[in-house]
Amino acid sequence: MDGFDRQLVALAPRLRRHARGLTGDAAAADDLVQDTLERALRYRWRFRLRAGAWWGDGADGLLSWLLTMMHRLRINAYRRADLVTFADTLPDVPSAAPGPALGLDLARALAQLPEAQRAVMLLVGLEQFTYAEAAQVLGVPVGTVMSRLARARERMRELMDGGATPATAAHPGGPGLQRVK
Repeated sequence: MDGFDRQLVALAPRLRRHARGLTGDAAAADDLVQDTLERALRYRWRFRLRAGAWWGDGADGLLSWLLTMMHRLRINAYRRADLVTFADTLPDVPSAAPGPALGLDLARALAQLPEAQRAVMLLVGLEQFTYAEAAQVLGVPVGTVMSRLARARERMRELMDGGATPATAAHPGGPGLQRVK
């Protein structure tokens, strides 16, 4: 096993965690990670050509490259939706971790986000990518990443608070806007 293979093995748990957040389904996440790793092995020469230039050096550059492939594979799967289906909700599985209700609520809320917002939320919130790195992985402008993240955070707040927006929570039954003279 060479250094590239060792790096792939070392990054596999992060890829699986990210894929699980994207898909919301363990089996679909495993399939997505396997497809990503297979493609990485098949096209390893492309990473080596780009190392030091566009993708950066070492594990960080490799992770960005792998996540880019993962997101593109996921988009391609949506384009051929008649062949591949993904679950939109997480199954109710009891957790042994402390605070299982919060973790399950968080997972459900994340699963309810639109795909584009969920991808940005996972890259910036979970993987700790900068806006520029997330934009590079997703192939969108930085401003798009920022707006998707703002919408995702707001939607997560709404979902975690039981569906009430801050404006409707302050004025139940009333509009969220007020007229000020």
